[in-house]
Amino acid sequence: MGLATPTTKQTGDAAEDRALAHLQAQGLRLLERNYRTPGRGGGEIDLVMHAPDGTLVFVEVRQRATAAFGGAAASIGSSKQRRIVLAARHYLMRLRTPPPCRFDVVLVEYQRIEWLQGAFDAS
Repeated sequence: MGLATPTTKQTGDAAEDRALAHLQAQGLRLLERNYRTPGRGGGEIDLVMHAPDGTLVFVEVRQRATAAFGGAAASIGSSKQRRIVLAARHYLMRLRTPPPCRFDVVLVEYQRIEWLQGAFDAS
């Protein structure tokens, strides 16, 4: 009997684990993982982190086995960005005084990690 192929969810969770460990090693603190807005058609944020300078960092983790079709960075289109921004706005409504924020992307590709700070904005 061979080893079972990991599911897409297992592969994604492993990529998130690696991204989280990388960000924590850089001094960021986890506030929330897989934050979702209520209802259908909402958004999700893989990791909500707190940077040492007080910035709230919304992180999208993208994992790709190859750079074909532009790799992980190219997989975050405008539709995906809108859903992340929607979820971020929902998250911020819970806070009395929203801190400075940014949207980062962590690419997990070819057994390497690339952290793109300020990868996109809310506009």
